[in-house]
Amino acid sequence: MKLKKTLKIIVGVIVFISLPSLLLYGILHLKYNEDLPIGIKGDRAEMMAKNMLIALDFEAYKNTNYIEWTFKNRRHYEWFKKENKCIVYWKDYKVALNLKNYSNSKVYIHNFKTDNEQSNELIKEAIDYFNNDSFWLVAPYKIFDKGTERSIVTLDNGEEALLVTYTAGGSTPGDSYLWHIDKSGKPKSFQMWTSLLPIDGLEASWSDWTVTESGAQLPTFHKLLFLGLENGDIKSVK
Repeated sequence: MKLKKTLKIIVGVIVFISLPSLLLYGILHLKYNEDLPIGIKGDRAEMMAKNMLIALDFEAYKNTNYIEWTFKNRRHYEWFKKENKCIVYWKDYKVALNLKNYSNSKVYIHNFKTDNEQSNELIKEAIDYFNNDSFWLVAPYKIFDKGTERSIVTLDNGEEALLVTYTAGGSTPGDSYLWHIDKSGKPKSFQMWTSLLPIDGLEASWSDWTVTESGAQLPTFHKLLFLGLENGDIKSVK
C-alpha cells in the first residue's frame, strides 16, 4: 500500500509539473511556429547584406582586437579576437580557449590548472558557450562567414528581409536566421530556425545597441518572447 501511494504521489507530481509545460508549449507552438521561408539568392541579397554591415560600421568591428562582456550574468568573456583566443569564466571554472586549435586550450578549476578527462569536457562546454553567447553579441557581423548563404525573403506586409543560413561552422550548422532590417539598414530583430529551439521562427530583438570604445556597435539586450537576454559590461578595444 505504501509503495502504491508513493508511486501515485510521484506520478501526480510529474503530471503537475509537466502538464502546464506541455500546454504552454502547445500554445506557443500554435502561435509562433513558422516554416522556414524560401528566399531568392543573388545580387540584391548580397547588397542588402553589405548595406547592413555598412550601417553597423563593420570596419570598426573588424579592427577591434579585444571584446569583453558578460552574458545573462552567468558567463564572462575576454575575447582576444585577432589572436583567436578567448578566456571563458563560469561558476568555478576558467577556460583559456585557443579558437584556432582547441587542443591547446587550458583549463583552471578554482584557479588551479588541471589536465584530465574533466578538462576535455570543460573545453567542449566552453566552446559551446562561446559559440552561442558570442553569436548573441556579434551575429550581424557573421553574415558573410565561410559556409553562409544569403537570400531575400518578401514578407506578408511587402517588406523584404535577409535570410542567412549557416551550412557549416559553429556548434549547430544548418541553422537559419531571418533578419528584419530598419530604414537605416540596421537589423532590428531576427527570426530563428535552429536545432536548439523547439519552435521554428521565434523572433528576438536586436535594437538595444551601444557604440563601444573601438567603434563597434554591439547589442546590450535581446527580448525573446517573455525572456530577456542581457549582454552586460561590454568593452571593446582596437
